[in-house]
Amino acid sequence: MPCLNLSTNVKLEGVDTSAILSEATSTVAKLVGKPEAYVMIVLKGSVPMSFGGTEQPTAYGELVSIGGLNPDVNKKLSAAISNILETKLNVPKSRFFLKFCDTKSSNFGWNGSTF
Repeated sequence: MPCLNLSTNVKLEGVDTSAILSEATSTVAKLVGKPEAYVMIVLKGSVPMSFGGTEQPTAYGELVSIGGLNPDVNKKLSAAISNILETKLNVPKSRFFLKFCDTKSSNFGWNGSTF
């Protein structure tokens, strides 16, 4: 159910993306309170992006979930995901935005239907 879509201007060649995907999956599952089996992580690199007028390493993310999000959880997710991006991709925490979207089950398709 939770889907974290991350885009960055950092090139991912030579980067252990499996480690990023694994850590992000377990982090989202734990903090949102959903099984890892339902967590999706999308990581796109080399995306043309600028932040504050520069093309230094930056990232943008959107996390959509059916429930499990609230101000406290969102703050923890923001800290955890920005830490992953900083340690694994050298994206400073100050150059990352994360948008949270809590949606109804009828707005989330899966397995040829909705939840």
